[in-house]
Order: sequence, then C-alpha cells, then structure tokens
Amino acid sequence: MKSGDLIIKKLPHPSRTGLSACLLASFCLSASTLALAEYYPQSSQMQSQPYYPMQNAKRQNMVVTVANARTGAHVVLGGTVEPYKEVTLTAQMPGRVEYIAGQEGDWFSEGDILAALDDDDVLAQRRQAIAQLYGNDSTLENANLQYARELWAPKALKKQSTPSMGFFPNMFDKFFGGMMGPSGGSNAYDLNPWVQRDVDLLSQSTHIKQAKSRIFGSRSRIDEIDARLRDTRTIAPFEGVLLHKLVEVGDTVQPGQALLKYADTRNLQLKVDVPARLVSVLEKDMMVPAKLDVGDTYINVRVAQIFPSADAQRHTVTVKFDLPPGVPGGPGMYAEVMIPDVNTPIRDMPVIPVSAVVKRGSLPSVFVLNEKNQAEMRLVRLGDLVDRNHVSVLSGVRAGEQIFAYPPVTIRSGWSPNKAN
Repeated sequence: MKSGDLIIKKLPHPSRTGLSACLLASFCLSASTLALAEYYPQSSQMQSQPYYPMQNAKRQNMVVTVANARTGAHVVLGGTVEPYKEVTLTAQMPGRVEYIAGQEGDWFSEGDILAALDDDDVLAQRRQAIAQLYGNDSTLENANLQYARELWAPKALKKQSTPSMGFFPNMFDKFFGGMMGPSGGSNAYDLNPWVQRDVDLLSQSTHIKQAKSRIFGSRSRIDEIDARLRDTRTIAPFEGVLLHKLVEVGDTVQPGQALLKYADTRNLQLKVDVPARLVSVLEKDMMVPAKLDVGDTYINVRVAQIFPSADAQRHTVTVKFDLPPGVPGGPGMYAEVMIPDVNTPIRDMPVIPVSAVVKRGSLPSVFVLNEKNQAEMRLVRLGDLVDRNHVSVLSGVRAGEQIFAYPPVTIRSGWSPNKAN
C-alpha cells in the first residue's frame, strides 16, 4: 500500500468546505514531496551514475530484481593523499632558534616569516664590513686629490726649476746619472720632465683604481653578509599552512637541519604506485574512480602525472592523481583508486545494490525473496564495485532473483514483508 493512497483515503468528503479541502490538498502534496525526498536522498548523484533497473525503486522494504551488467575487472590500489605543493624548510646557517610563527594548522601568506635564528654575530660582521667600506672610501678621496694635484702641479716640472738636493740624488739620477759628471755637466742624459709627469699621473691613477677595487670588495662583503642575514629568516615561499614543527624555540641547529614542513593544502593529489603492467591503460587527464578513507567517499580523480621510469625493485610506476577541490580529509590520508585491468575480459555479471549486502560476522550475505514470499539469507561472494551504489556478485545470486535492497535490521530467514506491513 503506497503512502499516497493512505493520504487520499484521509481526504475529507467533497461536501466539506472549500477552504478545508485546499488545506488538506496542500498537506497531501507536502507529504508526497517528503516521501519522495526520503526515497531518493541522492537523486542528483544518481543521475551522474550508470543506470541500473534497481536504482529507481522505493527504499522502504524495497524488493528489487537482480540484473546483469557488463563489467570489466579492475585492480584496487592504495595510495596516500599529499599536497600539490609541499616543502621542507631547512636551516641555512648555524644558530639558535629565536622565533617560530604559530602552530600546526596555521595559515600564512607568501613572504611571512615562519622561523628566525639568532643573528648577533652576523650583525657584528656587517658593522665591521661597513667600517672597512668607510676607510676605503676615504682612501679613494685621498687618491683623487693626489691625482688632481699631480695633474695641475706636476712634481717633475718643479724639480727641473730647482737645484739638486745635494748629497742625496733623486731616484732618476740614481738610474740615469751614471754618465753624468759630479756636477751634472751638459753631456748628461737627463729624463724628459714631461715623461716624468706622465709616470707620476699613471701612479696616482693606479692608486685610485686600487681604492675603487677595495670599495667594491667591501660592498660585496656587505652583500654577502646581508645574504647570510636573510638566511637567518625562514620565509614562506607561497601561501600555505604549517604542517609540522620539527624544532622549538631555543634549539641549536646546523646548516641543512629541517625546521618546518610547509604545504598548500587547497589542492591535493593522490600518489599511487601502479604495477607496470597496468600503466599502459592510464593516460594524462584520464578520469578513474577512487574511494577516500573518510566516510567511504567515492569520487573521480584525474591522472595528473605519470613518472617516466619504474622502480627497479618493486616494478611499479608512480602515478599522481588530482583530487577535486573540497574533498574531505587532508594530507596523509589513505585512499584507493580503481585501475582497469586490460588482461581481464569484459563479461556479464549480476549486480546488486551495496545497501543490500548484510555483514553479520565475516561473510557478506543478502536476503532473497523466495517462492513462499519469505526472506531467505544467502551467502554471496562479492566482486568489484561497479559504481558508488552497486557491486558485482561472483556467486550466491543469479540474475532474475529478487532481493531486499534495504533489509530491515530485524530481518531474518523466514521473515515476510506482508507480516511486517
């Protein structure tokens, strides 16, 4: 007897007032809508799934006929959910941890400081390098002044117009005065004063270049210290969440030691090691069914990356699948993906609703409606999932038999649906 029939029998006689009839008719329509919502709780999801005859029946004590469906075997492989982008931030220099931003699960923007080390010694080296830069800058100013004086007031021309220094000859007299007399006669080979001027200008310009070179070295030293100073700060490379803190404030770390694990958990991937014989079936952007270990959530995942080489020991190829946004769970979660097995031919097999399977103990079973209109428990051997609502049966039931799609909790062998109603 249907719910709609029960409501119609409760309608008032046509002789009642029109207002009462309208109110009761509205109540009838609302009750029918609620009944349909109860019978089809996932109607929008069912439309995206393959159609089977038992999918449109009523839910309460529903008896459906087992139908055959063409199914191919697939292999269920387990994998781990991981972020699309994940980094392990390490220490770039030795020091003591002075600051860690937040706790696990806190969200940060790109450029935020996540951790900081003690930088007192680096700052001292920077001050020393700045002091050296100031000294080199003063040396450059002095070299420029000496060059300007030599340019406008050459020493060689002054020596030409003044007498000799007496007992101590000048440097050029020492080298070029071998043929000169004690008093410097006219037969002596004197050095041209303009050549001497050019030599002095070249010497002063060399001092300028040396001073500039030392200034450039000091600035490079400051840049190096600034880079080391930046290495004392661990900066968020992108927008993400703090997964794990591997150190605490006060710990002493060395270069290369891991500090934090940081990731962008808005986009997730499923990493699976697929046997080499099954990789030929997969292609990039191919959609395959998967099951998350959170409320047995069934989703479709997309092949994002297929690694070019196989593991030499396990003979498996790493494949990454993109998960749709907004899925429950997070990184580290277990998930299963169903890869088609091309080595198994497609065949017709009985398909039943997942809700019809009763697990009392370790063996799955279903309740079949026999010729006496009574429930009969039947042990079954289940195959692979056809979709999120149906599973194939290897043995136990045949196509054409009637089973209870939603068996009551109190059902047992000999139970009759007529007595329950």
